[in-house]
Amino acid sequence: MAKEITSRVDNYSQWYNDIVKKAGLADNSAVRGCMVIKPLGFGIWENMKQQLDKMFKDTGHVNAYFPLFIPKSFLSKEAEHVEGFAKECAVITHHRLMNNPNGSGVVVDPSAKLEEELVVRPTSETIIWNTYKDWIQSYRDLPLLINQWANVVRWEMRTRPFLRTAEFLWQEGHTAHATRDEAIQEAEMIHEVYARFAEDYMAMPVIKGAKTANERFAGAEETFTIEALMQDGKALQAGTSHFLGQNFAKAFDVKFADKNNKEEYVWATSWGVSTRLVGGLVMTHSDDEGLVLPPRLAPTQVVIVPIPKPNETILKVANDIADKLKALNISVKIDKDDQKRPGFKFAQYEMEGVPVRLGIGMRDLEKNQIEVARRDTKEKTAVALEGIERYVQDLLKEIQDNLFNRAKQYRDDHITVAHTMEELEQALNEKGGFVKALWDGTTETELAVKEKTKATIRCVDTENTLGSGKDIMSGKDATQTVLYAKAY
Repeated sequence: MAKEITSRVDNYSQWYNDIVKKAGLADNSAVRGCMVIKPLGFGIWENMKQQLDKMFKDTGHVNAYFPLFIPKSFLSKEAEHVEGFAKECAVITHHRLMNNPNGSGVVVDPSAKLEEELVVRPTSETIIWNTYKDWIQSYRDLPLLINQWANVVRWEMRTRPFLRTAEFLWQEGHTAHATRDEAIQEAEMIHEVYARFAEDYMAMPVIKGAKTANERFAGAEETFTIEALMQDGKALQAGTSHFLGQNFAKAFDVKFADKNNKEEYVWATSWGVSTRLVGGLVMTHSDDEGLVLPPRLAPTQVVIVPIPKPNETILKVANDIADKLKALNISVKIDKDDQKRPGFKFAQYEMEGVPVRLGIGMRDLEKNQIEVARRDTKEKTAVALEGIERYVQDLLKEIQDNLFNRAKQYRDDHITVAHTMEELEQALNEKGGFVKALWDGTTETELAVKEKTKATIRCVDTENTLGSGKDIMSGKDATQTVLYAKAY
């Protein structure tokens, strides 16, 4: 197979687009800004979804589903919320088409204008809190711990597959609590769930922190974030959890009677991750030969390739190995194609990021061994047939750990401390990554740094590792440590 993807060094953006297309993750669609998620890309998302769903249910959450369409008036009930999403909303004004009386094709039927226009879901706080008003009357109805898996539409002007599209898939949790402390604990707990998922399953190290007031979710009192570093030195916001206070409860008049029969407004959270994680996975681990997938999320963890072609003897051994691997809950594929050459197949599976490849030829069988190739390091080893399933099981864990450690080393090597604006700019321009600095806590300074460097505060360091001193931009007293980075 000829070289099909651009080098990361030559053009990182094109490299990413090439992998998405050539590895078969997604295609462009006929709708501007939307993508068709192909089986491999959707398989990765399904594995993410399955694991996250288990983690949510293990922490007491249940799934439900709410409408795709939201009455426009709902968005105006929470001022910050509508301001945050107004420019991204797709609005439905009519409910029917008709044949064009002046020619061919169809036009909107002017008699089918909606009494109230509908917004296509950009996020579900408003429709859900309107519903919660009917579900919550007493403290006995709380906490309400609900998640939904859905699609949302945000009318983005500049799109990239998975990273930013007009329509994307995600999960959104929406919980209701009797006290402020319970709601904050919920938001913090989900923050930890996201970080654990990113590191344990995606093998993607993250930095946990809080967003600044300027970067918070529209309508939130606090936003917790996990920030990952991609191989081009840019940050990716990988998941957020929001403490909403009583803002939405007050907007939709959601009250409950406490144990003393006193009426109180409910406390709320919301939280979500999306198919953006698939893009993050690509940019964290992949190389110039294609996709690299962590075994715990790979749709196919092991592929068995007969060499040079399948025959009865090789397939018997391959099926026996496959059965043993499946018994260990390892997903495996046997390539039974007798048309393509082994070299073509090797390159294709390398492009698709299959973590382990087993090559079986007649000469190997004569020696009671097979060739094992690992995708992360491209190393090949001859391994005895006896106990091969345990060898592969251990190897998959080793690959998972190696990918995390490799990404963490890159991330750690790209965290710089800046004491002056010159140091901040130098680090961003020459090295990229995260730059720690002291911040005076004002949006004015935050925006001034963004204007000068194009970098944003990705999160506030909750441990304040730099202590106190002077803000590198304003020179004012500063007692907060923040991480600046250029970001997706």
